[in-house]
Amino acid sequence: MKRRAAALGFSATGIATLEPSRYQTELDRWLAAGRAGTMSYVARQAPQRKEPATILPGATVAVVTLTNYHHRDDRDTAPRVAQYAWSKDYHAVLKPRLAELAREITTPVPGASTRCYVDAGPVPERELAQRAGLGWIGNNTLLINPRLGSFTFIGVVLTDAALAPDLPFEADRCGSCRRCVDACPTDAFPAPHELDARRCIAYLTIEHRGAFTPGDGALLDGWVFGCDVCQDVCPWNVRFAKATTDPELAPRPELAHPSLADLLGADSADLRARFRDTALERAGPEGLKRNARALGEQV
Repeated sequence: MKRRAAALGFSATGIATLEPSRYQTELDRWLAAGRAGTMSYVARQAPQRKEPATILPGATVAVVTLTNYHHRDDRDTAPRVAQYAWSKDYHAVLKPRLAELAREITTPVPGASTRCYVDAGPVPERELAQRAGLGWIGNNTLLINPRLGSFTFIGVVLTDAALAPDLPFEADRCGSCRRCVDACPTDAFPAPHELDARRCIAYLTIEHRGAFTPGDGALLDGWVFGCDVCQDVCPWNVRFAKATTDPELAPRPELAHPSLADLLGADSADLRARFRDTALERAGPEGLKRNARALGEQV
C-alpha cells in the first residue's frame, strides 16, 4: 500500500492510531482565548478533533500522506502569494489520489470502510502525521518532516482495515531555534508552538471575512494571499527541502507573481472566473480585492 502511495505521487506515507488527542486541553484554551478569530467551525469541530476515531465510526487507523509542494523561488516583491496556492487547487490534485489509495486498502480487505480528507473536516492532520512517524509539530505549529521540511500537504484516509501502525515521531528537532517565531512580521506567535490566528497574515488574507480595520490592513507586509515567512526561514526548509517535481503542482505565473494593478482593476466576476480552479478561490473575489487595496495603500 505504501509503494502504491509513492507511485500515486505521495512524498511520504505512514499509519497512525486514532486514540484521543493529546492536545485537548490546549485546543480548549486556544478557543477560549479567542485565538481562532472568526473561524467558528473550529469550535464546532472540536469534539471530533479531540476524538478522531469518532469521525468515521469504527475506524481504527489513519493512513496519512505528505505531498511536497515546495518551490525554490524568491518572492521578495509584493504582492506575494503563499506557495501552496501557486498551482491548481490542491484539493483537486490530491482527492483523486487519496480515493485511489483508499481503493488499494479495500481491495485486499473487502468491505473495509474508508473516508478521505484533504485539509477539510474535523481531522487533526498534524497530530495524526506525527503519530504516523512523518515528522514533528514545529515551533511555527506546522508539521516538519526531516527530509521534506514543512511545505507539504497532509492527506488522510481513515479506515477500519487492520493496518499495522507506524511508530510515532517523538523527537522535537526544533531545539532552541526561534527563527520562525522571531521572523513573523506580525508577532503572531505568543510563544513557540502557539499561534494567535488573529495576527496571522494567512488568516487575515484568507479566513477573515469583511473589511479590515486600519490596523489589520497594515499587517499584510506585502502578502495578498497567505504567508510563508515562518516556513521560508526554517532551517529544515532552507537546508533540506527539495523543489517538487509533481507536474500537477507546477507553478502558474499569474498565481505565483500576480499583478497588483490587475487585481485592483479586475471586477468580481473576472476574479471569480480566473481563480475558480485554484486555492485563491477560498478568499473570494471581494477578499482578494480587499487585500489588494490594503497593499495599494502601503505603496
